Amino acid sequence: MPIDFRPAWMNGELETYRDTVSRFIESEMLPDDEAARARGHVGHALWRRAGELGLLCSDIPEAWGGGGGDFRHEAVFYDQMARRGLTGMSPSVHSIVAHYLLNHGTEAQKRSYLPRLARGELVGAIAMTEPGAGSDLQGIRTRAERRGDHYVINGSKTFISNGFLAGLVLVVAKTDPAQGARGTSILIVETEGAAGYRVGRVLDKIGLKAQDTSELFFDDVTVPAENLLGGEAGRGFAQLMSDLPYERTIIGVLAVAAMEGAYEATLDYVRSRTAFGRPVAEFQNTKFRLAEIATVTKVGRTFVDRCVAELVAGTLDTATASMVKLWASEQQCKVIDECVQLHGGYGYMNEYLVARMYADARVQRIYGGTNEIMKEVISRAL
Repeated sequence: MPIDFRPAWMNGELETYRDTVSRFIESEMLPDDEAARARGHVGHALWRRAGELGLLCSDIPEAWGGGGGDFRHEAVFYDQMARRGLTGMSPSVHSIVAHYLLNHGTEAQKRSYLPRLARGELVGAIAMTEPGAGSDLQGIRTRAERRGDHYVINGSKTFISNGFLAGLVLVVAKTDPAQGARGTSILIVETEGAAGYRVGRVLDKIGLKAQDTSELFFDDVTVPAENLLGGEAGRGFAQLMSDLPYERTIIGVLAVAAMEGAYEATLDYVRSRTAFGRPVAEFQNTKFRLAEIATVTKVGRTFVDRCVAELVAGTLDTATASMVKLWASEQQCKVIDECVQLHGGYGYMNEYLVARMYADARVQRIYGGTNEIMKEVISRAL
């Protein structure tokens, strides 16, 4: 009997939703994946199509234009992409942006932006990282100076997911540099027609080739004062910290789904590949390695499912979210490395799923807070 990796939280309604997601992925995403990898982005049309089908912001209330579901609906979308090695579209970052607006935005901000994000009319990005400031967000140098009824933003950001296609960017900036973390705020920037806003190159990464990770530049970009997220200056750092469990659970979901996809692809490969006159799957080394991969993946699925359930219930704490991000991303890299080895030379060829997954997996231990930072967060809770 095949090992069952089905999420514990799956039910009939979610299975129906998963079928809709799978059809979208198979018909809209997979056929264009090679072209998207070549050009470095998936294009706006795919986002709009996902919005038309109700696949974006699925856990945002219907009152704000979202799907009215919960995080499990989001997890279905991430799961179905990750197990196929599709990383060009980043609805996870898009949803993180939507949740900053939902959880911290003013009524006017939510009314203005959330429906457009849900429809895919705006692609969302959050601009935190800078050339000289990564995990240490207190070290950011981008400034937002209040001038009358406007803020003027100056600075640069890098490694921004969805950056090339972004129509809405949440910019983390210092509104009062003398106050340290308390002087940090988040500004909402609509990019179309924004004077002084410039998108740099789509960065040349070792993986995530279809993901439009870009540099962003802000040269006297002027936004109305009402574009301050939440309407209160100095709340940016607290706003960022409060939404981290959501982001880190997403990384866990992506990790375990990629592990499952890599395992299934490897199982198929070793059963069809022969060496010394018999299938590779029959060798003891292959069977033992697959047993280890299946065990780690099953453990990962169990842990991730628990975190998903706690996130939906509103009980997931920061330390546990950091644990799932840390452990799942570490195991993802190890499992996929084993899958590459079992493929032999073909595992190193980009035409094979596991090769792409291998390159894509590495960043999971870096973004969302490096795994070293995860250990620091966890250790504080001991």
